[in-house]
Amino acid sequence: MKKHIKRRTAEALSGYAFLAPWLIGLVFLSLFPFLYSFWISICSVSFTTNGIVTKLVGLKWYREAFTEDTTFLISLLDTVKFVAFSTPIIIVSSLIIALMLNSQFRFRGFFRAVFFFPVIITSGPVISELVVNRASAIINPERFPIYTFVEQLPAVISLPVLYIFDNIVIILWFSGVQILIYVSRLQKIGRPIYEAAAIDGASDWQVFWKILLPFIKPTIFLNAIYTIMELSSFSNNAINSEISSKMTLTGKAYSYSAAMSWIYFLAVVVLLLIIAVVLRARARRGDDEN
Repeated sequence: MKKHIKRRTAEALSGYAFLAPWLIGLVFLSLFPFLYSFWISICSVSFTTNGIVTKLVGLKWYREAFTEDTTFLISLLDTVKFVAFSTPIIIVSSLIIALMLNSQFRFRGFFRAVFFFPVIITSGPVISELVVNRASAIINPERFPIYTFVEQLPAVISLPVLYIFDNIVIILWFSGVQILIYVSRLQKIGRPIYEAAAIDGASDWQVFWKILLPFIKPTIFLNAIYTIMELSSFSNNAINSEISSKMTLTGKAYSYSAAMSWIYFLAVVVLLLIIAVVLRARARRGDDEN
């Protein structure tokens, strides 16, 4: 018994030893800057020969962001709409692609690599060029009859589809990790389950709704959280560009941009809570129906 306890203690200490560098990095490289950014957001920062001097001003910069800044709210709302529209589209499109990549066909490994390749080469300058040169959208989509047809549909249907037309490259660019996570989850479903469903006469549609979807519900939630965080930290979205451009404003260097960052942070937290509530409600509804 004592040997077992000593062995477990040694394994625990080994685990903590491997975890220690990450914990140290979290405290000094992430947690401290995180808290310090809030401090300077309620202070006035000035640079002197003796170093950085902060003077407490309360919520002055927060009030200014909402009442005096003419571009902050516009950039914030544009980014929130970008994240809110893109997240469900990326979640659904990556699931569809993952289902196709999980099936058996020739050169499956090659096509998996193709869809994940943008994640490997992704960078701010690359995406900036795509957005600036309108390479993130289908070129002149209005010349296609299907585009005109979709425009005439009800807004509930047309808006998401037109959004895909206008941001097709960006959507695929941000879907690589989600596709990989879906595929890894789908591969855990054993073939005997599919064979049993086929023997019972289940159609592909029934297999998806009764077997696949319940099994990957936790993965959908994981991908939703990951997508929101990825899109919100996208350096080229409107609010991040706004914050970066106002970091060195005279008289409110770093403090004003820190206040804007915290407002944006709270907006992202609200989006995460909404996603958590919606997906949990749907999961409970599905369990009740089953």
